[in-house]
Amino acid sequence: MNTLFSEALWIAITAWVSAQILKVVGGLIREKRLDFSFFIRSGGMPSSHTAMVTSLATSIGVLVGFNSIEFAIATVFASIVMYDAAGVRYSVSKQSVILNKILQELRNRRPKGIQQDVRELIGHTPVQVFSGGILGISIALLWLWFSGSFNP
Repeated sequence: MNTLFSEALWIAITAWVSAQILKVVGGLIREKRLDFSFFIRSGGMPSSHTAMVTSLATSIGVLVGFNSIEFAIATVFASIVMYDAAGVRYSVSKQSVILNKILQELRNRRPKGIQQDVRELIGHTPVQVFSGGILGISIALLWLWFSGSFNP
């Protein structure tokens, strides 16, 4: 396996895992209990999708070059993922809240009908996406600096 490919991939995985661990810690602080389901949930602070794609784009930029086609592809990919997280998926989250209110009203009238709510936390606020981006870029730069691949 190409060393640059391997390093960029491990950086992206590390950024995703780091963001998910931060969600578990955030849940522990908020709810005063350890809930490992936060590790596999989408949504929340910070955006793990954003952390992953920004770390990938950053590592490709440093390793291959910021003028490379690979960096351009990674940047476009990251932009789409970030737009989706803060735009489309966040809108779905807001719609889920409204849908759950409707479902609750229906359940109150016919208790045996609808049994399950729609998952509400799917997307991200712009702050969560921005935080994921900062996390991803930071992890990539720190990793590459400590590995000797990046000398600012």
